[in-house]
Amino acid sequence: MVIEINKDIDKYQESVVMGLTAKQLIYSIAAVLVGGLIVLLTYKYIGLTGSAYVAIPVVAPIAMGGFYTYQGMSFYEATKRRLHFLFGNKELTYISTEGENAIKKLRMEEVLEQKKNQNKGNFFFKKNKKRKDLEESRNAGF
Repeated sequence: MVIEINKDIDKYQESVVMGLTAKQLIYSIAAVLVGGLIVLLTYKYIGLTGSAYVAIPVVAPIAMGGFYTYQGMSFYEATKRRLHFLFGNKELTYISTEGENAIKKLRMEEVLEQKKNQNKGNFFFKKNKKRKDLEESRNAGF
Protein backbone atom coordinates (compact mmCIF):
# COMPACT_ATOMS: atom_id res chain seq x y z
CA MET A 1 0.00 0.00 0.00
CA VAL A 2 1.41 3.40 -1.01
CA ILE A 3 0.27 6.52 0.84
CA GLU A 4 1.52 9.79 -0.57
CA ILE A 5 2.47 12.32 2.10
CA ASN A 6 3.59 15.86 1.45
CA LYS A 7 7.33 16.15 2.05
CA ASP A 8 6.98 19.37 4.01
CA ILE A 9 4.32 18.35 6.50
CA ASP A 10 4.97 21.37 8.75
CA LYS A 11 3.63 23.74 6.11
CA TYR A 12 0.40 21.81 5.60
CA GLN A 13 -2.61 24.10 5.99
CA GLU A 14 -6.13 22.91 6.54
CA SER A 15 -8.62 24.96 4.56
CA VAL A 16 -11.85 26.22 6.12
CA VAL A 17 -13.67 27.91 3.23
CA MET A 18 -12.69 28.09 -0.46
CA GLY A 19 -9.13 26.96 0.22
CA LEU A 20 -8.49 29.66 2.83
CA THR A 21 -7.30 28.92 6.35
CA ALA A 22 -9.18 30.40 9.30
CA LYS A 23 -6.57 33.13 9.74
CA GLN A 24 -6.70 34.07 6.05
CA LEU A 25 -10.51 34.11 6.09
CA ILE A 26 -10.68 36.39 9.14
CA TYR A 27 -8.13 38.86 7.75
CA SER A 28 -9.83 38.82 4.32
CA ILE A 29 -13.22 39.66 5.83
CA ALA A 30 -11.65 42.42 7.96
CA ALA A 31 -9.86 43.91 4.93
CA VAL A 32 -13.02 43.89 2.79
CA LEU A 33 -15.09 45.47 5.57
CA VAL A 34 -12.54 48.21 6.31
CA GLY A 35 -11.99 48.91 2.60
CA GLY A 36 -15.73 49.06 1.92
CA LEU A 37 -16.28 51.39 4.86
CA ILE A 38 -13.52 53.75 3.71
CA VAL A 39 -14.86 53.81 0.14
CA LEU A 40 -18.42 54.47 1.33
CA LEU A 41 -17.34 57.29 3.64
CA THR A 42 -15.04 59.07 1.16
CA TYR A 43 -16.93 58.39 -2.12
CA LYS A 44 -19.08 61.52 -1.89
CA TYR A 45 -16.12 63.84 -1.35
CA ILE A 46 -13.34 62.56 -3.63
CA GLY A 47 -15.00 60.13 -6.03
CA LEU A 48 -14.64 56.41 -6.50
CA THR A 49 -11.04 56.39 -7.77
CA GLY A 50 -9.79 58.71 -5.04
CA SER A 51 -11.54 56.73 -2.33
CA ALA A 52 -9.98 53.51 -3.67
CA TYR A 53 -6.55 55.15 -3.53
CA VAL A 54 -7.21 56.16 0.06
CA ALA A 55 -8.47 52.68 1.02
CA ILE A 56 -5.61 50.63 -0.46
CA PRO A 57 -2.84 51.76 1.96
CA VAL A 58 -5.16 51.03 4.88
CA VAL A 59 -6.43 47.68 3.60
CA ALA A 60 -3.11 46.26 2.35
CA PRO A 61 -1.49 45.76 5.80
CA ILE A 62 -4.66 44.12 7.09
CA ALA A 63 -4.75 41.67 4.17
CA MET A 64 -1.01 41.04 4.41
CA GLY A 65 -1.47 40.04 8.06
CA GLY A 66 -3.42 36.99 6.96
CA PHE A 67 -1.54 35.92 3.86
CA TYR A 68 2.10 36.97 4.10
CA THR A 69 4.68 34.86 5.93
CA TYR A 70 8.44 35.23 5.85
CA GLN A 71 10.59 32.49 7.37
CA GLY A 72 7.75 31.43 9.63
CA MET A 73 6.95 34.96 10.82
CA SER A 74 3.67 36.71 10.15
CA PHE A 75 3.57 40.04 8.35
CA TYR A 76 3.36 41.98 11.61
CA GLU A 77 6.28 40.14 13.21
CA ALA A 78 8.45 40.58 10.11
CA THR A 79 7.54 44.28 9.85
CA LYS A 80 8.25 44.80 13.54
CA ARG A 81 11.71 43.25 13.16
CA ARG A 82 12.42 45.18 9.97
CA LEU A 83 11.55 48.47 11.67
CA HIS A 84 13.62 47.52 14.71
CA PHE A 85 16.67 46.85 12.55
CA LEU A 86 16.12 50.05 10.55
CA PHE A 87 15.64 52.44 13.46
CA GLY A 88 16.26 50.60 16.74
CA ASN A 89 19.76 49.25 16.24
CA LYS A 90 22.73 51.32 17.20
CA GLU A 91 25.40 51.69 14.56
CA LEU A 92 28.46 49.54 15.08
CA THR A 93 31.70 51.20 14.12
CA TYR A 94 34.94 49.42 13.42
CA ILE A 95 38.13 50.94 14.74
CA SER A 96 41.27 49.29 13.50
CA THR A 97 43.87 48.49 16.13
CA GLU A 98 46.40 47.62 13.47
CA GLY A 99 47.30 51.07 12.21
CA GLU A 100 50.88 52.26 11.76
CA ASN A 101 50.98 54.08 15.10
CA ALA A 102 49.61 51.11 17.01
CA ILE A 103 52.07 48.73 15.37
CA LYS A 104 55.00 51.06 16.13
CA LYS A 105 53.86 51.35 19.74
CA LEU A 106 53.60 47.56 20.09
CA ARG A 107 57.02 47.12 18.49
CA MET A 108 58.58 49.66 20.88
CA GLU A 109 57.04 47.84 23.84
CA GLU A 110 58.51 44.57 22.57
CA VAL A 111 61.95 46.15 22.15
CA LEU A 112 61.82 47.63 25.67
CA GLU A 113 60.77 44.27 27.06
CA GLN A 114 63.66 42.56 25.29
CA LYS A 115 66.12 45.16 26.63
CA LYS A 116 64.80 44.65 30.17
CA ASN A 117 65.19 40.89 29.81
CA GLN A 118 68.73 41.31 28.43
CA ASN A 119 69.69 43.65 31.29
CA LYS A 120 68.33 41.23 33.86
CA GLY A 121 70.18 38.38 32.21
CA ASN A 122 73.41 40.40 32.07
CA PHE A 123 73.06 41.37 35.74
CA PHE A 124 72.80 37.76 36.81
CA PHE A 125 75.53 36.76 34.40
CA LYS A 126 77.89 39.45 35.74
CA LYS A 127 77.05 38.54 39.32
CA ASN A 128 77.69 34.85 38.66
CA LYS A 129 80.90 35.69 36.79
CA LYS A 130 82.17 37.70 39.79
CA ARG A 131 81.39 34.79 42.12
CA LYS A 132 83.12 32.39 39.78
CA ASP A 133 86.20 34.63 39.61
CA LEU A 134 86.23 34.92 43.43
CA GLU A 135 86.01 31.18 43.84
CA GLU A 136 88.78 30.60 41.30
CA SER A 137 91.01 33.12 43.03
CA ARG A 138 90.41 31.46 46.41
CA ASN A 139 91.12 28.04 44.95
CA ALA A 140 94.24 29.31 43.24
CA GLY A 141 95.57 30.56 46.56
CA PHE A 142 95.60 34.26 45.98
